[in-house]
Amino acid sequence: MDRLSLKRPDDWHLHLRDGPAMASVLADAARQFARAIVMPNLKPPVRTTYEALDYRERILGALPEGASFEPLMTLYLTDDTPAEEIARAKLSGRVHGVKLYPAGATTHSDAGVTRLSRCFHTLEKMQELGLPLLVHGESTDPGIDVFDREKAFIEEVLGPTVERFPGLKIVLEHITTRDAAQYVEVTGANVAATITAHHLLMNRNALFLGGIRPHHYCLPVLKREEHREALVEAATSGNPKFFLGTDSAPHPRPDKEAACGCAGIYTAHAALELYAIAFEEAGALDKLEGFASVFGACFYGLPTNTEIVTLARQEWTVPQRLKFGNQELVPLRAGEKLPWKLL
Repeated sequence: MDRLSLKRPDDWHLHLRDGPAMASVLADAARQFARAIVMPNLKPPVRTTYEALDYRERILGALPEGASFEPLMTLYLTDDTPAEEIARAKLSGRVHGVKLYPAGATTHSDAGVTRLSRCFHTLEKMQELGLPLLVHGESTDPGIDVFDREKAFIEEVLGPTVERFPGLKIVLEHITTRDAAQYVEVTGANVAATITAHHLLMNRNALFLGGIRPHHYCLPVLKREEHREALVEAATSGNPKFFLGTDSAPHPRPDKEAACGCAGIYTAHAALELYAIAFEEAGALDKLEGFASVFGACFYGLPTNTEIVTLARQEWTVPQRLKFGNQELVPLRAGEKLPWKLL
């Protein structure tokens, strides 16, 4: 197969940052995707509907001329997010989810939730109004091994939450383990998951190829090969509970190549091409359209896109560096050749 055409995809988990840095990376996402769920972990975080709508206007104002891209906004859940704010968010028609970051779990999560029981009144309102909870699923207990934190979160937090709020729509984002894939598969239709390209393509050995590889460091961290294989199986299964979410997360190069580097991998420059590589390696290119273009829209209750995009078998080299505001970032597979190209 030399060409692959599919409905224009959406990204159900994307970091755009803000200001000049956002303007540098927004074009990459807009070229690939029609819509994207935009993460709210700015500094300060996007906690209210007003702040989300204001952020949305900044995104639209930074789009390249002629670009067609719809940012789907989210709120940052805190211990004291009022139920009234959920009602305002739903009424706006622009806010499509509320993001749960356990406090301290990842980049810019310090203002996150310290104990989920403090948010039960908010979750009740979300369940009532049908506003999804988007979950960074990792335990922050320092006594739990970093490679086991997703599994622990599912057992200790997510499972009881699903039982308490059986009608709450939940997206377990950027899953990384067989445990997460199996949990989503057997749980009700209200629970789904996104899967990143980098977790489909790499296992934890990629962190140590020839030395520490900071540009392969993300949270949740890459896992063993058996878990990568389970993610590929889930993504290519045709199960509508699994869909595309890049978790593309840009950081300036000095912030990655530092004594205490930031977590996050930038993939928006070649997101669809990277997913195509993973699906082709699994012999499942025919499953890519559902995963990338259909299942996420259905879960969020949105229409699928009608525009068609085409990938061609055309070798090209990923740039070593990309502009990021007044700095630069290192994209995934920098300097390497990719076999697919979005026309």
